[in-house]
Amino acid sequence: MTTTFSVRPEPSMKDTRDDLSLPMKQLDEYYRLANPWVRFSCKKDASVNTGFFTFGDGAICFGKCSSLPVSRSSKRPLPDALPHACLSKNEVHLPFNLDEVVCNLRHERYTHESAGFLRRLVRDAYYFLRPSMAVRFRKYLQRAYLSGWQSIPFPSWPVDRSVDRVTENSLILGMEASGVDSVPFIWFWPDGHNSCAILTHDVETEVGRDFCSTLMDLDDSCGMKSAFQVIPQDRYEVPLSYLAEICQRGFEVNVHDLNHDGMLFSDKKTFMRRVGAINQFGREFGARGFRSGVMYRNQDWYQAFEFEYDMSVPNVAHLEPQRGGCCTIMPYFIGNILELPLTTTQDYTMFHILGEHSINIWKREIEAIHRNHGLISILVHPDYITEKWAQDIYLELLHHVADKASADDIWLSTPAEVNDWWRTRSKLSLSSENGTWKITGEGSERARIAYATRDGDKVRYTVDPPQANG
Repeated sequence: MTTTFSVRPEPSMKDTRDDLSLPMKQLDEYYRLANPWVRFSCKKDASVNTGFFTFGDGAICFGKCSSLPVSRSSKRPLPDALPHACLSKNEVHLPFNLDEVVCNLRHERYTHESAGFLRRLVRDAYYFLRPSMAVRFRKYLQRAYLSGWQSIPFPSWPVDRSVDRVTENSLILGMEASGVDSVPFIWFWPDGHNSCAILTHDVETEVGRDFCSTLMDLDDSCGMKSAFQVIPQDRYEVPLSYLAEICQRGFEVNVHDLNHDGMLFSDKKTFMRRVGAINQFGREFGARGFRSGVMYRNQDWYQAFEFEYDMSVPNVAHLEPQRGGCCTIMPYFIGNILELPLTTTQDYTMFHILGEHSINIWKREIEAIHRNHGLISILVHPDYITEKWAQDIYLELLHHVADKASADDIWLSTPAEVNDWWRTRSKLSLSSENGTWKITGEGSERARIAYATRDGDKVRYTVDPPQANG
């Protein structure tokens, strides 16, 4: 492509990356823009209430907004903060702190689900009685517990992109303030791939453990490698030969909770007592990643983990015992840990809660995520596909992903490979040399220069060929 970039910040303009009080750290991490760029600022007012508002179409926010009254509920219609943004030369003044809003959404601070005493009581009783429950009765209780999920207005099921839309709309304002229609950045995925797909398997029972060899055969039949999350304690034996087979066949091993009793995040004392053992099992397994049981989570406690990445946060959690969702289809950092959000519906939920015995919902989710260049994260349990009908559906899903990857240039990867790339990308720099944009840093040979271009109220992306990096 021949797009040019003409913004030239004034020489006296401060390097905004060195001023972390300015609300653009998340925007910079998301796009990896050239430095310096437009300056973002916001009014600080501790007296302003915290609540819901929008920032243009499709961008629901949660935080403080100085220019309009926020709503205590996410039900529409919501006040729109976009008309209250002010632009001047190379500067965007927002009525809210962009970093704060993005972190509030990603870290699920818009929901008080984790503080709900009644739901916590129900959860604790369920896990106490679960071992003695028949499967059919357990499914009935789960459906009753999740009833009413269709009426939850936010996040938007099945895929929510509120974080992505907030950052896109902020980028558009930056382009308007700098008088350009296009800006360069470091593309999201290596080698110019349009999106990324990973396949994960949580092993919950002895039956599931014993089915893993067959499951690897199924994955291999479609040219895909996956990650197996293994429960290290109480549920089943974990022979070294079992872990060795997974690794020797080119698959990955991660830690899945401690004992999958649903209590890991019940309180801080319990979590801190268990996290040491979890980290030790991670070292023994040679595991770089973690996923909690039942997708329970508290991202504020994650720094106690010694893993490189986590996979416990759903994009939308209407159909999870702990509701919420990170509202993004992109990986993001929680301190030193990279979060790889679960962006599609689990197989158990699909088969036994929704009663869906086709891949139609999965296809809809995959298309929405791919169209917006995100991470397609799939979770299928070996425990729930031992029957032929379930294997047939799973194979159909695998073939769909493989065919779409071939046709639409989706990077078929593994969680560890995505973790490696996202960390590499976070350290790369984009700069101009003699009027030519260049990516520098270790791993830059796989990186691509991309351009974000204003297309009405949306952002359109184009990616340069490899030689553009010099």
